[in-house]
Amino acid sequence: MAPPLRTRLARARDRALRTAPASWLRALARRLTPRRVRVRFAVLFGLLFIASGAVLLGMTYLLVNRPTHSSVVKYEINGGDGLQPTIHIQPGGQSGGDAPPPEFALDAQLREQAARMHEAQMHDLLVQSCIALAIMACLSVALSWLLARRVLRPMRTVTAGIRSISARNVHERLAVEGPGDEISDLADSVDGLLDRLEAALESHKRFVANAAHELRTPLTVERALLEECLLDPDATAESFRENFERLLRISTHQGALLESLLTLAVSERGMDRTEPVDLAEVVETVLLTQLPRTERQGVRIADRTEPAQVAGDTALLERLVANLVHNAAYYNVPDGTVDVTVRRHDRHAVLTVTNTGPAVPEERVGQLFEPFQRMSRTAGDGHHGLGLSIVRAIAAAHDAALTARPGPAGGLVVELSFPLLVKDGERYAVWPQPRAATASK
Repeated sequence: MAPPLRTRLARARDRALRTAPASWLRALARRLTPRRVRVRFAVLFGLLFIASGAVLLGMTYLLVNRPTHSSVVKYEINGGDGLQPTIHIQPGGQSGGDAPPPEFALDAQLREQAARMHEAQMHDLLVQSCIALAIMACLSVALSWLLARRVLRPMRTVTAGIRSISARNVHERLAVEGPGDEISDLADSVDGLLDRLEAALESHKRFVANAAHELRTPLTVERALLEECLLDPDATAESFRENFERLLRISTHQGALLESLLTLAVSERGMDRTEPVDLAEVVETVLLTQLPRTERQGVRIADRTEPAQVAGDTALLERLVANLVHNAAYYNVPDGTVDVTVRRHDRHAVLTVTNTGPAVPEERVGQLFEPFQRMSRTAGDGHHGLGLSIVRAIAAAHDAALTARPGPAGGLVVELSFPLLVKDGERYAVWPQPRAATASK
């Protein structure tokens, strides 16, 4: 049963009273803490100097105030009966020993005078030391203020440079010169970030321009077909049917393009959830669906896989493998081959797709993974140049390393290395022997 309202209010009031001092102190500390680094720097160095100076003066005061035997008392006693007088010398502060006769009362007076002089000297030393400490504390704060200004000058330069960079001049860099200190490292890191940002913006601009071009061309053709139907007075049902069939093909082409763009956007956004996926099973599933098309193209597919568990999205991985296999089969030679392998190597699942297509220049390999880039353009071939860019985006979403290189006898070799799925610090069960299969049999 819940406590009554009065009890809950009392408990809440008690908690508020207990936490009020702590919250008040935290708020006071935040309010008293200087917001500017230069002020904090000067205050910190000033307090550090005052503390070290106070400790040094305290140690000096204690050492000087330590009891010493610097004063001496000299007195003589007449020997009498013609004997020579006896002279006695002893420290003024020393107790015990042979005391002087009562008629020599000068000893006590000298000791009292020495004590008064020592006390006055210690007082003067303390006052003058405190005045000197106060003067040096002010000087230290002022010097710390000037030193902080000089030390933070490169930081202000970096801040002003960062504020001046926008989308219009993202090509500019800070280019801070000087010793390799922390500020130089920060400036170099910012320059590296600007390099990556500039590359991303340029890639985005190219993507938008290419997407607009790819979408504008079919729209222009559609408009021309519709105007032809409307402006031709002798149009027949057969001509209408022919134009409508062309419009349907163009619409199908645009739908495929938009689906590819959507897949690319989803892949670049990342995955909301992952699940254990056997990469070998994904390859076999995709090859079964790709086999009829590749047989019509006269291309033979051979696969050699071994089970390899990875964490990912099954649908995206199937799209990745399908794009690689379709690209390798389309850009191939007659009676060519496509080799697909899945193997485990150094805690990674490695997927490799190799084809026997035409030779690919080394400088073109990286460009093929950019959106709307392809080796050759053929009107109406149904290819938009997004297949490999989708592969790259899906690989990045799965933390996979992607490498591509021209094949020794032509074609392209694409290799993706996925982290093997682990559980409780151990690998999943490893099958003893890899299984080999040929998808075209």
